[in-house]
Amino acid sequence: MKKNNLKIFVFIAVLVLAAMACAVPGLNSLPKDDFSNSDSVWGVGTDASSSVEYASDGLQMIVYQPFFVTWSPFGVETYENTHIEVSVNNTSSDEDALFGVVCNEQGSTQAFYYVGVSPSGYYAFIKSSVALADVYLKEGTSDVISASASSMRIGLDCGNGTLTLYVNGQQIDSVSDASYPNGVVGLFAASDDLESGATVIFDDFVMTKLGE
Repeated sequence: MKKNNLKIFVFIAVLVLAAMACAVPGLNSLPKDDFSNSDSVWGVGTDASSSVEYASDGLQMIVYQPFFVTWSPFGVETYENTHIEVSVNNTSSDEDALFGVVCNEQGSTQAFYYVGVSPSGYYAFIKSSVALADVYLKEGTSDVISASASSMRIGLDCGNGTLTLYVNGQQIDSVSDASYPNGVVGLFAASDDLESGATVIFDDFVMTKLGE
């Protein structure tokens, strides 16, 4: 189920100045968002490949093009050593669609970690690097994920050189990598081989410091 030929597109269509004005300054200032305010700092936009828009009281992502990743950053603020949680309502037609959390993105580039799950129970820890193929740091399957395919709470520890994935409060797996110690956070959805195969709505996004 590896998506070695995934194409990445960043929806940062919001005005950068507006994002900078709305983002809370400081490395330790941690946001939360129930997506009730469409003027918040998430990147949104729609084109022929994918759509990221406020809809159904959440942040909706639809991926039209096969083997494609779309993601939305939370403004431009940098964070480190965080625990990130978000609720996901999944109505994807493809059980191999992948969705989850982005962390430690390096200044609006294609260098970041993205960690996600599929309705089939698959999960992956992936490192994206500029001008290089994505590296699958670790992948596997879990009955916890497949049992909650339509609605789940995804959690990610991102910091201290370790990424740890949770689903509905249960730890799924972890991996060590210290390439990106801090950065921008976000959410993503990725399609497999079906057109319009990935459709998810994110809600109730929360970040806390690791250990709190």
